[in-house]
Amino acid sequence: MKIYIIGGTGKTGRELIMQALEQRHSVTALVRNPNRLSIKDPNLTVIKGNVLDLKSFDSSMNGHDAVLSALGHKRFVIYTSILSEGTKNIITAMQKQHVQRFICITSLGIHDSRFKLGLYYTLFTIPFILFFYFLDKSKQEKIIFNSDLDWTIIRPGQLTNGKKSLSYKHGLNVGNYIFTKLISRANVADFMLKQLNDKTYIRMTPGITN
Repeated sequence: MKIYIIGGTGKTGRELIMQALEQRHSVTALVRNPNRLSIKDPNLTVIKGNVLDLKSFDSSMNGHDAVLSALGHKRFVIYTSILSEGTKNIITAMQKQHVQRFICITSLGIHDSRFKLGLYYTLFTIPFILFFYFLDKSKQEKIIFNSDLDWTIIRPGQLTNGKKSLSYKHGLNVGNYIFTKLISRANVADFMLKQLNDKTYIRMTPGITN
């Protein structure tokens, strides 16, 4: 397929690009700083842009089969709208370019998966460290919910740099109220790419953990 990846310079995004290329997909990656993406491949096109600038997409999204977003940031302790406003622009560009399939990472602990990142995240990390980040993720999900795209929101547990294991769990009831469940970025990328040919979770929000 011809896929458009956003957030490709992050750890999950890089894994997503590498696995997509291994599967012989044609990949376009929109990144703020192309110098941070060291992956070289004839099937990879790197576009410099910013998701907060709708003009960054221009016609580069035209002709793609799907958009995959691993958008994130590290501005945890101040309020930002990077995720929600960026996603709004992604959806606007997709509608303009008639791209229907959207696969996006958020996190367990949001909306109907609230508390499912375990007690440590529920009682400490989210309210005291990641409050604004999760608030923005919540707004991001609502924007996706209200779109007319064929979307899938993937909610991972705590991300790790482990290898792809293929033995992970996924579904609408994944997570734990007490213990924090982990998942490798490699497995998240694998699961995202599998959604390209699987309609099981269209307009649904599966969680994913080891």
